[in-house]
Amino acid sequence: EVRAGVHTGECDLIDGKIGGLGVVIGARVGASAGASEVLVSSTVKDLTAGSGLMFEDAGEHELKGIPDRWHLYRVVT
Repeated sequence: EVRAGVHTGECDLIDGKIGGLGVVIGARVGASAGASEVLVSSTVKDLTAGSGLMFEDAGEHELKGIPDRWHLYRVVT
């Protein structure tokens, strides 16, 4: 089974590889997902308004190495 996390933010090119805080947050969101689950950050939810995507509140999560608590949403359609 697959789990996924989606975040949008600035990325850096470091020695020919994509990195930076945006990539780390996306990885941490994915690590918070369960089997067959897609979680997104509130940034993604806000940016997709009007797209037809539907979300369910997945609560606040601590993302390892990232300050504050992050509100995440489960993609339902």
